[in-house]
Amino acid sequence: MRSSAVLSAVIIVMSSPVWARAQGDKMKPIPIPDQPNAITLNTGKLPEATAEESWHSQYGSRFARNVSIATLTPFLPPKEIATGTAVIVAPGGGFRTLSMENEGWDVAKALVKKGVAAFVLKYRLNPTPPDMAGFEASMREMFSGTAKRPPTPSSSQMPLAPQIADARAAFQVVRSRAKEWNVDPNKVGMVGFSAGAMLTLSTALYGEDAKPAFIGNIYGPLNAVKAPEDAPPLFIALAADDPFFANAGFGLIDSWKAAKRPVEFHLFEQGGHGFGMYNKETTSTGWFEAFASWLRMHGFIGK
Repeated sequence: MRSSAVLSAVIIVMSSPVWARAQGDKMKPIPIPDQPNAITLNTGKLPEATAEESWHSQYGSRFARNVSIATLTPFLPPKEIATGTAVIVAPGGGFRTLSMENEGWDVAKALVKKGVAAFVLKYRLNPTPPDMAGFEASMREMFSGTAKRPPTPSSSQMPLAPQIADARAAFQVVRSRAKEWNVDPNKVGMVGFSAGAMLTLSTALYGEDAKPAFIGNIYGPLNAVKAPEDAPPLFIALAADDPFFANAGFGLIDSWKAAKRPVEFHLFEQGGHGFGMYNKETTSTGWFEAFASWLRMHGFIGK
């Protein structure tokens, strides 16, 4: 699991919505919320886990950390409006925390209103100090100087991350229960935010049998990759004032175009990093409707 630790050190510092928003709202420990519909995935417990899973609130939203056992929570539309399309939702948080509400549950609820089945992936995370003060100190240390010198993730390490195993298991569960959930197994895609966007892209590139029907990269890195000939349609949303990814070029778009694969890119003037489903006074709030329109254009949402 050493590669997982290396991967975390490389990309945690540029992925967390906890840090990216204004830092005036202090983290507050909260009880682990009830998750009665969560399905435990078969990827086992993270061997290097050193603390029990815990949750905190910040900015009116809820976050999980020290997740050592992956789960998948279904959000299903009524049968009469179900389109057959499903989306696995991967929240961000730098592989140290997960923005479960803003980038998970709220996204899933919005998708359900469009007739899309959504499945929030609570993937395994790299360990952090069990106490809140220690966690906050570790985040401050990680983020110091990051905005000035954002690291570049090494794609060669991504296939070794346990999170990809979690994503693959999520696709297997959704497809194995597709009939029960009114899902077309050929219309299962994935959307991720920040670190979750990295996981989404890596699942498409290295996830072997996962093979998402489409992917969404919401304020993730846009480094160039080797896009396969059968790369899924790609939707990208990023704010021009994102302190981590807005000034590193747009190679990912060129990679998809070079492979002659569908790609749509929305660069919003403002929004920062981690805007998700927060109701902000910026046009970045419109990313979700743009994403839904894009799904409709590709036939994933019925006319």
